[in-house]
Amino acid sequence: MRLTTIAAGILGVAVGAYSLGASFESRAYARNASPQDESPRGPMLPPGASNAPRQGQQEPPPEPPQAPGKIESQTTIVNVFATVRDRKNEIVSDLTKDDFKVYEDGVEQKVAYFTKEVDMPISLALLMDTSGSMYYIMNAEQDAAASFVDEVMHKKDEALVMTFDTDVNLLADFTEDKGELRRAIRRAEVNAAGPMVTPGTIPTSGGGTNLYDAVYLACHDELANEAGRKAIVLITDGEDNGSKISLQDAAEAAQRADTVLHFLLVIDPRATEGYGAGVAARLAQDTGGRVVNVRSEKSLDKAFDIISEELRSQYVLGYYPSNTNRDGTFRKIKVEVSRPDAKILARKGYYAPSH
Repeated sequence: MRLTTIAAGILGVAVGAYSLGASFESRAYARNASPQDESPRGPMLPPGASNAPRQGQQEPPPEPPQAPGKIESQTTIVNVFATVRDRKNEIVSDLTKDDFKVYEDGVEQKVAYFTKEVDMPISLALLMDTSGSMYYIMNAEQDAAASFVDEVMHKKDEALVMTFDTDVNLLADFTEDKGELRRAIRRAEVNAAGPMVTPGTIPTSGGGTNLYDAVYLACHDELANEAGRKAIVLITDGEDNGSKISLQDAAEAAQRADTVLHFLLVIDPRATEGYGAGVAARLAQDTGGRVVNVRSEKSLDKAFDIISEELRSQYVLGYYPSNTNRDGTFRKIKVEVSRPDAKILARKGYYAPSH
């Protein structure tokens, strides 16, 4: 199988602004990729994008989150995926619509759509840290990742595999073929890529770990064009010392793509123990994801089980925002439940459309 370096034209990201210039200059498909890998996928609507109803016009009925490839019309509905756990950290699965309250910028919103989703298709990106600090755990990382693919992926789910170190590489583009994903995972090697030389890509610094670049590319160039539930699972120590994209740019790319980031944070005393805990916590909290600490090879499987449970135990809350201004601003979202001591994982906000 031929591996192709991901190329992205995202030079010159403006401070405080979102760069929309990124695009793959070369797509990294395996030569024997299955037909569904290359099938067209419809563009994802920006969160909250729609044709708002005119005054006096009847509001359209709520629309549930749509599976990839099935976007038919724009809608104003904002979807929030929430996972709820109790004080014992067990999944709470018996809540109703009346148990939830959703606020946007402090203003309570009317929940127009509610469901408990365990089988809605997922678009999943598996990002594997292949920097030198992962040397001692790489084999266990591959074993656990391959098992995770088998466990979490159901019919109509799709996933991709990327690695990152001094470069970012796409080993398998979106596919439903578990065998192709497992083979891609097995091809991951520590520091296998070397310097990036493709014109138009993110320039390399000659070393380091490009975590933020990997998150940006996965969100902006891949997941932004997907619909429905979207998640990134990263196996990493959280260290970044080579990216050209900032932490803020990576977080914003994830929020604009409506993508949840889950971290399996490798804490290895032989590497950089605890270095990236703050980075992982920031990206996970901003997007409604979870950080699971991995302190040994044996704990990797358990960590993947926790993430799998998160992905398959979500409530979906849809609302029509009371603020209909198309100003491109970031809107803060807060979700509350009536259950005492409940812990909620949900995204912290979204970007309103600007046109």
